[in-house]
Amino acid sequence: MQILLAVVSSGYGVGAALGWGSEELAEIMGDFGLSAAGLLAAVSCFTYARAIDSRERPAWLLFAFSSLMGCCGNAVWGWYEVVLGEAVPKPSLADFAFLCFAPPAIVGLLVLAKRPVTRAGWVCLGLDSWLIGGSLLTLSWSLALAHAARTAQSGAPGSVPRAALSLAYPLLDIALVSMVLVLHFRRSETNRSAVNTAIAALALTVLSDALFTSPLLSAEYQSGQLLDAGWFAGSLLLAYAPWGARRLHPSPDPAAHGHARAERPHSRPITGSLPALTPYLAAAVCTLGILYNVVDGRKVDRVVVFTGCTVVLALVIRQGIMLLDNIALTQELAQKENHFRSLVQGSSDVIMIAAPTGTLRYVSPAAAGVYGREAEELVGTELATLIHPEDLGRVVHEVRRFLAAPPAEEPTTRIECRFRSGDGEWLNVESTVNRHQGGLILNSRDVTERVRLQAQLQHSAEHDPLTDLPNRALFTRRVRQALTGRRAGDHSTAVLFIDLDGFKAVNDTIGHQAGDELLIEAARRLQDSVRAGDTAARLGGDEFAALILGDGSRDRTAREYQVHEIADRLRTTLSQPYRIAGSEVRVAASIGVAFADPGITPSDLMRNADLAMYRAKAGGKDRVEMYAPQMQAEVVRKAALAGRLRTALHDGEFTLLHQPVVSLASGEISAVVAQARWRSAQGILFTPAEFLRVAEHSAGGAGGTGGGGAGESGHSTVPDASRTAELGRWLLEEAVGQAADRHRAGHDVPVAVRMTAQRLLDRSMPLGSVEALLTRNGLPSGGLVLELAVSDPRVPFDDLERRLAALHRLGVLIALDGFGSGYAAISALRRLPVDMLKLDRGLVEGVVESPRLHKITAGLLRIANDLGMQSVAEGVDLPEQVMALRAMGCTHGQGMAFSGPLDEYRLRRALVRGTFPVPGGAAQPALAGGSQGGSMVIRRGSHNETPVPPA
Repeated sequence: MQILLAVVSSGYGVGAALGWGSEELAEIMGDFGLSAAGLLAAVSCFTYARAIDSRERPAWLLFAFSSLMGCCGNAVWGWYEVVLGEAVPKPSLADFAFLCFAPPAIVGLLVLAKRPVTRAGWVCLGLDSWLIGGSLLTLSWSLALAHAARTAQSGAPGSVPRAALSLAYPLLDIALVSMVLVLHFRRSETNRSAVNTAIAALALTVLSDALFTSPLLSAEYQSGQLLDAGWFAGSLLLAYAPWGARRLHPSPDPAAHGHARAERPHSRPITGSLPALTPYLAAAVCTLGILYNVVDGRKVDRVVVFTGCTVVLALVIRQGIMLLDNIALTQELAQKENHFRSLVQGSSDVIMIAAPTGTLRYVSPAAAGVYGREAEELVGTELATLIHPEDLGRVVHEVRRFLAAPPAEEPTTRIECRFRSGDGEWLNVESTVNRHQGGLILNSRDVTERVRLQAQLQHSAEHDPLTDLPNRALFTRRVRQALTGRRAGDHSTAVLFIDLDGFKAVNDTIGHQAGDELLIEAARRLQDSVRAGDTAARLGGDEFAALILGDGSRDRTAREYQVHEIADRLRTTLSQPYRIAGSEVRVAASIGVAFADPGITPSDLMRNADLAMYRAKAGGKDRVEMYAPQMQAEVVRKAALAGRLRTALHDGEFTLLHQPVVSLASGEISAVVAQARWRSAQGILFTPAEFLRVAEHSAGGAGGTGGGGAGESGHSTVPDASRTAELGRWLLEEAVGQAADRHRAGHDVPVAVRMTAQRLLDRSMPLGSVEALLTRNGLPSGGLVLELAVSDPRVPFDDLERRLAALHRLGVLIALDGFGSGYAAISALRRLPVDMLKLDRGLVEGVVESPRLHKITAGLLRIANDLGMQSVAEGVDLPEQVMALRAMGCTHGQGMAFSGPLDEYRLRRALVRGTFPVPGGAAQPALAGGSQGGSMVIRRGSHNETPVPPA
């Protein structure tokens, strides 16, 4: 648009200078060409005014009206000259339109001007306008206007209107020029490009008007001359102002503009209205007007004298206001200087001003208290000599980067470094840096304590509070560093996971304080045993770890042997006796080792070491185990199987079997023991313990064909306590419900359900749930036998005794399970309301082969008979065991010698038959005691004292 504007204006100027080729074309272009340009400016300003919504809209509407008046004036002029071929009369409608051009433009400029905020500001605005207008009036009057005034006084016909018209043009132009200059110094901040372009357009128009009204050109002017190019260019520039300038210089975002305005200091409304030289220039112009008359030898006109006097008076008043304002500014500046001096001297921060060369020019008095050095001592010192050499390069780089950045984008920066104090120590200093005359202003404070606290907090966050070894987070980061960077290709790095075997016993026997001392000593031994570049850490509890960095060895076998030796040496060191609280304490160490295979992640490497450590514990403890890939596959397999077991109960995959309890004297079924089984996808029945044993490929655990029920024994390996509790509730409800159904069918055989003491006292099991279950199913008294397993020494016997007594009063029979093993047998017999004793499977299995077990079993059976209790032998699988137990006085047996676990259909068939064949035939036991019949009849006596056995 700018190029197009220049081309069109230049083309018009060239055409006007060459006369357009003919007088007719010159008149057309000089009249209707200017009219078209004015119309274009009017339409452009009007369209822009409708498109915006701000306080500028009235100004652009006035500019549109002013251009329209210019368009009309040129059209009327062309009508006379081109259409009618006559001279334009003076005055005419064209003169009226031209006279209406200036007033709207003047008002529009006033709208765009920045409005004063005080009364003195308005006074100064008026004085500034008169200084410019009066000086121009003086000069114009001396040059041309005085001649027009004298012509009007001559009394010639038509001289008065022509003289008035001659005076009106320059006076309006002077007013317009005055407003243009005032607006130039007071223009608004919004859309400055468009406003400046409009001012330039009006200034060009006023300049052309001034040349037209001058005596040298006014008499010889004809349409189409070069003077028209000025008016034409002014109209095009005004049409271009709102659109072209707006596109080339888009207004900033309002929010950003407001922010920039807020940061920019506000200029004072009085002294900031005009530059300082403007009043003197105005007075100089006025003086030139007066001197013109004097030099020409003419008498000085009264208008010139009056106007000059008013200009001088305005200048005096204006300077007086400026003097008062300067005095107020000086006082305000002195107050602010005292205020900021007090702030700087009283601030606890050190404020320093450095020259561009780095030399300190000013240092606040706070330096004595912060740095221990007087401010005068620091002035003139090179700043670089006070900064720690290790920090100097970083500080210089940051300062150079800051000085090269644009101030608007980065007004300040922050630098932390160590600063030399007066006693030679290095202080941690934080400085806010600002630019100052090519140098720097530094606002510095001592942050040494904060840095120390941060370092302490960082150390606490990364180290174990008890042993001060790195914790899991720091150890994991060290492992990650060992697997990345320049060590990424070194696969000889190893991680050791260490667990102290027997540490829990130390806590339980001699206390947690002794356990803490043992952990501290173990951490010290571990730290002393690893190399300087390796890392020893405590992961939590009695678990430790060590990171053995690789040596770049490519021989994996030799490296494994070397690391195994290191791990074995650690195991030996940690297994040495500890002197704790005056006594000797021994623990062992199980260590798992894993190497950094290619592509392994830190979490996988630590997991592998953890798996190897648990394999070492499972393999007998106090040993070193190297990780093998099949360990992870085994863990995945176990997790999958355990997940299937968790969903088996909800999917109805568990079923209930019952194993008969048979009288050894008569073979009659006296009770049935409820046992839970899980039916696999292949149709095989497993106990939960057996299922997990299959998953772990290891022996042990309760169950078997003659095992206990539902995995409630101490050997159960049900995955978690919540699942164990859920399975126990299901077993009890199913057993009681099926026993009630059998009772209603005429089979009055009690059902035995195994339950641990912990489970019976579990708060998640509502108090009275067993009683409510019996009432809801209608099971009669004596129909339920609870086989109680007491395996935890922490079980509160008082609570257990009260709970069993409440159940015993309802007719629930209590059997002491696992009699002959565990710690609590004697205490349970003495305090609990026990009705029968159930011999441990381990005694029954060796009762025939081992004379020692034979004597132990016989003694336990004698205790049961002396107390008037029935006895049940679990795991009776062989006829020899039946005969031996019956000979020793055992009343009942449970095992494969009679029957395995039966489903409900086979159980009812067995109950209809009623008896099983007894090996050796029916016979009387060697020791009389209890009931000799098939049913379990309990002799009840006081449980507070031992009853005297019969003679």
